[in-house]
Amino acid sequence: MTDYGRVLQFGVFVTPSVELLANTFEVAALADETGLDLIGVQDHPYQAKFLDCWSLMGTLLARTERVRVFPDVACLPLRPPAVMAKAAASLDVMSGGRFELALGAGAFWEAIGAMGGDVRTPGQAATALEEAVEVLRLMWSGERAVYSEGEHYRLAGVHPGPVPAHRIGIWLGVGGPRLLRALGRSADGWVPSSSYFPPEVLPGMHARIDAGATDAGRDPSSIVRAYNVFGQVSDTPSDTLFHGTVEQWVSQLTELAVETGMDTFVFGTDGDDLTQIRRFTADVAPAVRAAVDQHRGTGVQA
Repeated sequence: MTDYGRVLQFGVFVTPSVELLANTFEVAALADETGLDLIGVQDHPYQAKFLDCWSLMGTLLARTERVRVFPDVACLPLRPPAVMAKAAASLDVMSGGRFELALGAGAFWEAIGAMGGDVRTPGQAATALEEAVEVLRLMWSGERAVYSEGEHYRLAGVHPGPVPAHRIGIWLGVGGPRLLRALGRSADGWVPSSSYFPPEVLPGMHARIDAGATDAGRDPSSIVRAYNVFGQVSDTPSDTLFHGTVEQWVSQLTELAVETGMDTFVFGTDGDDLTQIRRFTADVAPAVRAAVDQHRGTGVQA
């Protein structure tokens, strides 16, 4: 059993589709009004009907007052990290500290290549992601000039800035052993998706993150463990994970928190259905918070 004792967070996963834009604005308003912590936005620039993730995130931050926004996850091969750092810091400053940054090493390589991005082997993609984390930190450092000499990214005396309004979390959407350990050493959070990594594989992945953190002298419980959960809340029980009644959802997410170590749940559903999101926000999230608090008793840490 693994429970890192972190305060739970809940969010919603939105699709940056031109056809869903009005709905996306309603989802953002709902998230802001009802106390959701996060809005995660897909970043697939090569999708013809998708709006630019970063432009949409800026608009959502401008239309909300409390909820935090992050790319879920940013497509590194199409977004140079030094420029991404500037964009992230700018959004954070303009929103009063409501931006987080989640990165992916890359996927859908044919589409990335068609758009002019580097097509990388798994090893190259991993190296580039590790280098990008260093570049981001340097670009937010407030130093007069910064340097980094990498295989994929370099900084040669650039004047970094602006400094973000708060310490932006760098979360990684990774799954391989090498990058999980690298995450533990240097990143702030982990963002796997249930469609790729079902609950039964999570404990072994936590172990690799924890080993990397311990090797670097870090506390494993300082790392956010966010889970994109895709499904449907219904009135009918189901044998399919993340499909079923409110009671089933509460049981499953509570177990993921107190038995499997996840602390943040970002809900995604077909068509970004507003009714589904309302049910998750009003019925599931508060009940999971209460159940986890009851299980833990006192002593929950931030």
